Amino acid sequence: MGYRIFMTESTKNLKKDEVGKMFYKLCLAISKIKKPDEVSDFLSDLLTANEVAMISKRLKVAEMILDSSPYDEIVEKLKVGNGTIARVHEWLNISGEGYRKAVEITKGKDVVREDDYYKRSFTNIKKKYPMYYWPEIVLENIIKNSNKRQKDEIRKVVEQMDKMKEKTDLYKKLKRITKYF
Repeated sequence: MGYRIFMTESTKNLKKDEVGKMFYKLCLAISKIKKPDEVSDFLSDLLTANEVAMISKRLKVAEMILDSSPYDEIVEKLKVGNGTIARVHEWLNISGEGYRKAVEITKGKDVVREDDYYKRSFTNIKKKYPMYYWPEIVLENIIKNSNKRQKDEIRKVVEQMDKMKEKTDLYKKLKRITKYF
């Protein structure tokens, strides 16, 4: 298979070929998603807001390096350190085909604004502010881990909520979740 395998502290107890298979499956999942909005939803569920920002900045750093932008301009514009720029520059020099391909594909297509990313992904907001949304997160986990009798009781409550005139977002989520059991 034509992919690199990265062994880290979190993968040290796994076999190298198993890590490779997982990485390949991740790559396959991303490549099969056709629309940018769908990729955004997937990455929003998969990564934290900080991870998304970090990866996005690295791609922009690579683009600016390939455009021969000076380091101080990159630091000023992207608010990244010289170490980050140097690391991306080194990756570009050593093997950066992935970066080059990504920069080539995305060049001139700065359409999605940062605030759109947060608006589209309620999951991301819940990750960012877990203390504010903890009742909803707890409720979702209770439903997912309930036995049949408990799920029947939850379903009855949701059916009672069906009679409400005004449907809340929580009701809609409960309705959607209970559809699957």
